[in-house]
Amino acid sequence: MNYQSLIGSTGTVLVEFYASWCPHCRRMMPIVEQVKELLGDQVPVYQFDIDKEQEAASEAGVESVPTFIIYRNGREMWRQSGEIEGEVLLRTVDKYLENGYE
Repeated sequence: MNYQSLIGSTGTVLVEFYASWCPHCRRMMPIVEQVKELLGDQVPVYQFDIDKEQEAASEAGVESVPTFIIYRNGREMWRQSGEIEGEVLLRTVDKYLENGYE
């Protein structure tokens, strides 16, 4: 499945772009795993290694890592680069769930 089909799905989607050599990305890995577990089936979380998925990173306009993007019904709703606390990330995703944000 390509990047556009993943982000174009109905509902809310969280995407992380990272690099294996990036220390900030490595610090975020356990946090993202925890966020994934807490979100369960509610919100798909897709992770892309920019070195292996250069085309997807280019499509998303990623300039630094880690970069987190929330899409809702195919539209980018929020983006942040750099480390972020898991609690803040969860609250932000929750804000864009099926609650009328268009």
